[in-house]
Amino acid sequence: MSRVSSPISATISAPIFWRDARMPYVELRKISDARQVCYAPHSHTHWSLGAVTAGKSTFCYRDAKYQISAGDIVMMNPHWVHACNPIENQPWAYLMLYVDTAWLSELRYQLGLLDAPNWQDIATAVITQPALYAGYCDMAACLLDEQREIDDKQAALIEYLSNVMQVLVQESPAALPQAPSALEQVAAYLRANCAADVSLERLCQQSGYSAGHLIRAFKQHFGLTPHAYLINQRIQLGQKALKQGQPIVEAALNAGFNDQPHFQRTFKRLVAATPNQYRYPLLK
Repeated sequence: MSRVSSPISATISAPIFWRDARMPYVELRKISDARQVCYAPHSHTHWSLGAVTAGKSTFCYRDAKYQISAGDIVMMNPHWVHACNPIENQPWAYLMLYVDTAWLSELRYQLGLLDAPNWQDIATAVITQPALYAGYCDMAACLLDEQREIDDKQAALIEYLSNVMQVLVQESPAALPQAPSALEQVAAYLRANCAADVSLERLCQQSGYSAGHLIRAFKQHFGLTPHAYLINQRIQLGQKALKQGQPIVEAALNAGFNDQPHFQRTFKRLVAATPNQYRYPLLK
């Protein structure tokens, strides 16, 4: 099986997204030159697994910071705030896999690694194992190969992730500190109403916190301020709409943005790609 190669070129290349409706539980992103790929702190609802294929970068994950380079694999739990950005415009490249947590939980359960098919956070943030890195590149090459059958792609993904989960089985489970119930209610409210106008005053009334206390406490537990958390949820809603085929302007308005330009600017800041680039697999 061929290896994905990501040479650093003189020009800045656009991100490549791979998706297939027959495998809705996974998405792959490939960046061949990430010098201009900068993320604001953000989180996802899915589990993410990345491989640095060239150069080096800074990986911020919750309260920790890691220097990562070619051959390293990084992992991000759902809802854990992170960002991965270039170092002083130095070239680097990566692959990133986004996996549905319910699907992965079921896989871990079937492998006998969980007592129940419920998501359990993974403590590991960075791992350097040449065999795992080579396997990642082979799996990604299979997904990106338009000539490969869907059964081959499913088998390659399951085999690789099963291998990774077996390697990580000796790790102690990780978990975010439990937030006070008032903050959990604020977070749930923001998720349920992210497309609406939500005022800080409304959140203060709901939680009983003062504005300053709410902002500080919420960021301490969730890694983002309430406003940033709301915007993060809106972008996730917009991504879902784009994957379902909605036009960009419609996705923007339905996600709570006043206009398409605002949506596009925010989308690029959090996803490090334009909405049209994100839609490209669908357009193909």
